[in-house]
Formats: sequence, C-alpha cells, structure tokens
Amino acid sequence: MRKLFIFIFRIRAFLLFLLLEGFSLYLLYRSNAYHNAAFYQSSNYYVGKVLEIQSQVADYFRLTEVNQSLAQENAQLRAQLTQLQENKLNDSLGTVKDSLFVPTDTTGIDSLGPAVFVYRPARVTSNSVRGLNNHMALNVGSDAGIQPGMGVLTANGVVGRVKAVSRHFATVTSLLHSQTLISVKLKRNQSLGSIRWDTENPETASLHYIPLSEKVFKGDSVVTSGAGGIYPPGILVGRVTSVRKELDKSFYTITVRLSVDFEKLSYVYVVENKRKPELDSLRIRSGITEDNE
Repeated sequence: MRKLFIFIFRIRAFLLFLLLEGFSLYLLYRSNAYHNAAFYQSSNYYVGKVLEIQSQVADYFRLTEVNQSLAQENAQLRAQLTQLQENKLNDSLGTVKDSLFVPTDTTGIDSLGPAVFVYRPARVTSNSVRGLNNHMALNVGSDAGIQPGMGVLTANGVVGRVKAVSRHFATVTSLLHSQTLISVKLKRNQSLGSIRWDTENPETASLHYIPLSEKVFKGDSVVTSGAGGIYPPGILVGRVTSVRKELDKSFYTITVRLSVDFEKLSYVYVVENKRKPELDSLRIRSGITEDNE
C-alpha cells in the first residue's frame, strides 16, 4: 500500500492534468451545441460497437448449445423426410384415380403414421481414419436409446454402425473398416452391389458385385439399398470415379468417392429402424444369417 501511495505522489502532476483536461472537455461539450451533438453521436457509435462485440462473444460461447439444438431439429426433419419417402414407395394408393377415394387425413405430417426410422443426434468425441480398422466414439449411449447394430449417418451420407454402448457413450465401426460391408445400389439403374473399404484411402472405397451386363458410368450415385434394415434406402454413399473391366472377372472393378469427409466429422445421426427386431426375428426363424444372405 505504501508503494502505491508513493507511486501516486510521483505522478500527481499528471493526474491533476488529466482531471483538469477532463473537466475542460466537459465544459466544452456542455456549453457548445455542435460539440455536444458530435459527442453523443460518436459515443452512441462506440457504445453500439461494444454491445455488438459483447453479443458476438455471448453467441460464441452458446455455439455448442445452438449446434445441439440444430442437430436435434435436423434429426426430426430427417425422420419425417425418410417417412415420406417410405410412404411414397409403399403406398400404391397415391396412384389410384378413383372419384370414390377420400383421404382420411389431410393434415400432412400427422397422416404419415408411426415413424419407421428414428434419428438421434450425437457428437463425435474421437475418430480414427488412418488405420486398417477405424472406429469412432459418440457422446450418447443406452440412456439415449442407442443400441449396438444401429446405423450412423450424417447429412452427407453413411458413416458406419454402432458396435458397443455404455450408459453415456457408444463406439462405432466406421465405414473405413476392413470388415465393413454395406449393401448398396446404383441409383440410376438400381443394380445391387456392396461397398467395402479396401482402398486404404479415407476418401474412396470399392463397389463390388456389379455385373458386366450392367452399364456403369463415372459420376453415378451409389446409395443404400435398405437391405438388412440398418440404413434407410436411398442414403447417399458416394459417386463412381472409375470403372474398369478385368479379363478374368465377371464383375466391374469400381472405385467410389465417399460422400462423407471422415476427417472432419463432428455431429452425426444414429438411426434406429423400429421394425428391425421383427425383421431379425423372421430371419432367425427362416434360418437366414449374415453369413448366408
């Protein structure tokens, strides 16, 4: 404290100058209309700038909350879009032109019935892309309804499949895994095949089992087939970048550029098929397994 008083005593002349300078400016702006108007105009500008910066800082610290809210909303919208697509494929009444037909409900979403696919947003807490068998971790678990075997997507395409869960976390077998095999089809001609990551490049994968009798072109879209009930049909996986014929093979050798940038994943959606348990039970009774499909 003594040093503080000594310091103030040493700069007493400077402090007195600042006090008198401030008082003189006050008298100037108080007694002169022009200077008074200019002062308030400039002060309003700087106060506005300070408030703008304050708002930007507050918004920055709310980004996590905003992202989670947007992810939740997008999950609900994606579920509704998937349901609309399912109904369009399955409901043949949409093509019937009968004057006696009267729809029972015209309210839009309420007429869709119970959703087959349910989406849950999740944040990626860890992710690997450079190994032979890559995995990622999510910040949701069984408490959020996540179960092993569920599909994982982004707005851009397929990511992988849930491997194991705890109460608050889940691990995912990435599409970038040597054992991952996803049933897909070419969107243009509906030809069925399988995507496997055997290129060792996180941006590409191989499309297998497309027979030479089909026509395949660069740029063709590759989408999920819906087989197995893990992913909704029609979800983008990637686009064909190269097509080759091998003399000793009856299938094309096709490279696909994946639609998901696995090195920049932050938020994903875990998708649950409400009818998958019924499908799995039927397969078991029919003696069908993943090995002999």
